[in-house]
Amino acid sequence: MSVCKKLSVFTLSVILFFSCVFQASALSVSAGSAILIDAKSGLILFEKNADKIRPMASTTKIMTAVVAIEGYDLDTVINIPAAAVGIEGSSIYLCEGESLTLRQLLYALLLSSANDAATAIALHCAGSIEAFAEMMNQTAQKLGLVNTHFDNPHGLDSDSHYTTARDLARLAAYAITLPEFKEISSTYKTQIPLAGVENTRLLVNHNKLLRSYDGIIGVKTGFTKKSGRCLVSAAERNGTILIAVTLNAPDDWADHKAMLDFGFDNYISLDLTKDISTLPLPIVSGDIGLIQCAPREQLTAMLPKDHGAILCRIEMDRFAYAPVEQSESVGRITYFCDGRELGCTDIITLQSAALKKQKYTIWDRISDFFK
Repeated sequence: MSVCKKLSVFTLSVILFFSCVFQASALSVSAGSAILIDAKSGLILFEKNADKIRPMASTTKIMTAVVAIEGYDLDTVINIPAAAVGIEGSSIYLCEGESLTLRQLLYALLLSSANDAATAIALHCAGSIEAFAEMMNQTAQKLGLVNTHFDNPHGLDSDSHYTTARDLARLAAYAITLPEFKEISSTYKTQIPLAGVENTRLLVNHNKLLRSYDGIIGVKTGFTKKSGRCLVSAAERNGTILIAVTLNAPDDWADHKAMLDFGFDNYISLDLTKDISTLPLPIVSGDIGLIQCAPREQLTAMLPKDHGAILCRIEMDRFAYAPVEQSESVGRITYFCDGRELGCTDIITLQSAALKKQKYTIWDRISDFFK
């Protein structure tokens, strides 16, 4: 283990200049509730009544897909039970006894918003709607969705089936980290088998932004008379991923374009640690006199384009006593901007250093002889 002899603290200032075109106060949306976040950091770029509890309609199916993708083999063949046939609302008209894979049902779920597909998935995964809803709620709890509760896998109205714009944004940010979810939700159209005939079902994604907004990668639409129009979208440009959510939005397509444009026009994602390659650390009594260190992980931050100076504070041991293990923590690096902390991580050793072997003297030989 290394021993800190004396703490060395220094501050590196990196100043970047950008121009900001708009302010958040200039953004107006039709939605009753809305939020825009950076998917990686969770930074809130815009919000309106983001914690108001509301019905979520078919945006429910984001969680349905997450539970299925994380817990089950997507190539499993499912025989459609009678209980999944003739479900109210959006449907692909499943037939009792036909066979589809879980993956095909997920395409029907996320593209066509099929309530019968949602029911078939729930029954396959948990045996009942109630048991599957409990799995959804357990996952919500793990993700920190404190104002969300699920009664069913499809989003048909229920008094105790609700969420908030903030919780939906958090859920979507997690969902798109799952490769299968991201691939399916960003698909514009595909085909799956139609029971008993040679023809196929054509599934077309309800998300119009896939055809009209650069960089869109999903996520899910929703509507009931009670909930109004609901939409969760994600878009990626130059490595920045933004999540937009609107609930009860008469003009949701326009709302999302305005919110995403605002985010991409006014914010920038920065790699904070890119200018820190290695840091030298002297070693006392080691077989080598110097080892290299570096930040444990890459740090990124979403900042307004007119942000102030970025301050990097490095707190690191002046030296360490051998032996030193590789990946041993020897300090901390923290970044600040405009009065707030952007992120921090440990500084770790990139190599090890063994204790230097001492010269073998005549007294060592005598001592060994009498042992």
